[in-house]
Amino acid sequence: MNSDLDPLAPDDAMEMWLERQQATKADETIQSYRYRLEQFVNWCDQQRITNLNDLTERDVFRFDNECRSDDLSVSTLNNRLGTLKLFLAFCQKMNAVTEDVVTAVDVPPLDVETRVDDEMLNTERAKTILDWLDTYRYGSREHALFALAWHTGCRLGGLRALDLGDVFLTEDDLPRIRHYPEVSEQAFEALREEIGVPFVYFRHRPDTGTPLKNGVGGRRPVALNDETAEVLRAYIKVNRVETTDDHGRTPLFSSEKGTGRLSKSAIRRSFYIVTQPCRFGADCPHGRDIETCEAREHGLESRCPSSRSPHPIRSGSITDHRDRGWPPEDVAERVNATPEVIRAHYDHPQLLKRMQSRRRFIDGGEDE
Repeated sequence: MNSDLDPLAPDDAMEMWLERQQATKADETIQSYRYRLEQFVNWCDQQRITNLNDLTERDVFRFDNECRSDDLSVSTLNNRLGTLKLFLAFCQKMNAVTEDVVTAVDVPPLDVETRVDDEMLNTERAKTILDWLDTYRYGSREHALFALAWHTGCRLGGLRALDLGDVFLTEDDLPRIRHYPEVSEQAFEALREEIGVPFVYFRHRPDTGTPLKNGVGGRRPVALNDETAEVLRAYIKVNRVETTDDHGRTPLFSSEKGTGRLSKSAIRRSFYIVTQPCRFGADCPHGRDIETCEAREHGLESRCPSSRSPHPIRSGSITDHRDRGWPPEDVAERVNATPEVIRAHYDHPQLLKRMQSRRRFIDGGEDE
């Protein structure tokens, strides 16, 4: 033990660091941090490291090697070890570990190609999932969640924030907009003949438990295609649980458990499940035995290397919109981001598709 350091238990340090992150990070980010760090804290417990003062560079290398032997993707390793490095840097400031321990964490770099391959759900996979859901789970809650997420490119928080009354499938639904504070009676009457259906309306309601990431700036109506609208109609008619949440609201994605509104973790788990290839009859691309694979167990679905959380589905949706010729400004308004953010973080083009989408701007010449 280094006598110049101040004693600090790994689990206590984790709670201190997570508490500090709560001031600037979203709840789902904190949950991700906790999940990654709990693996390190549990590993320390297995190694009988009860004081971070005892942690050495060799220990870090051993933990790193165990992570890399778990058949994890580069992006997963980047996230796990990147979080660990941030955590240990905090511990260094608390005088619990040395600078050498922090430096020993080797975070694998993540280039654009790796992000595309390991994170973003591509269009081909999304269509395969939608085809399977159309055939075997039509109108189910997971079908409605995935179809809406892929078609609109919305965030997890946006999905959870939707009420039944935020879904406009027919013209008879339109008068409901009059109850929205941001839509005046005069504006509604002036635009009524121009408003087309179907669409959903994402709204910021922080006082009743469903804030949007960008606050009132995330408030927006988003048009739907007929296929997605039909999935929602079937889900609402047949499979939606009739209930209200703790605030007396009627959530679109409801649950018999908890508050009555589907939790973020339940939504995330739904996406992990439907993005596992083995769920729709494909062989495991990772050579695992489906009967014994831990990722088939309840709560462990994210351990499948092919499973995807809502964010990569959003990334894939945004890229698909761009590949189909949507200008970045229009995509930005649809998904509640800036054109600059889309170009920098989400826009991973398939170059041949982009060439084809640009042909409509050409007057007889070849694409250059």
